[in-house]
Amino acid sequence: MATRARIGLELKDGSVLSVYHHWDGYPEWLGRILKTHYNGKSLAEELIDGGDMSSCWTDSRFDDSAVKGVYGPEYYSQRGEDCPPRLDKNLGEYLQNSEEYSYVYAADEGWLCYDTCSWRETYMEGQEIPTGALAV
Repeated sequence: MATRARIGLELKDGSVLSVYHHWDGYPEWLGRILKTHYNGKSLAEELIDGGDMSSCWTDSRFDDSAVKGVYGPEYYSQRGEDCPPRLDKNLGEYLQNSEEYSYVYAADEGWLCYDTCSWRETYMEGQEIPTGALAV
């Protein structure tokens, strides 16, 4: 399901470096994937360095580098697009300019999720990320 999200990394100065993520942005999927497979500052940095993506956890690739059963991000750059990370001056600006869900890796807290759908009652509220790995 195409539930759009942004994945961000809070920097030392309070700014947020982030990328767009197209598929399954719900905490039940994307949140769990981030906590399971990208749960560390260096892993979050590496994921965001690749730029905007279709999905952060798939065995598909836009180019010919796909290996069945080897999971990782599918970046738009693999199909020739230039979609570098975006820099917002602080968390508030990041959340205001986000997608349906926003994730941010904070050094002291790990992955946090926010509902950034203005039409929901939980708009701008933190969301619980379920625990436990998915099947893949």
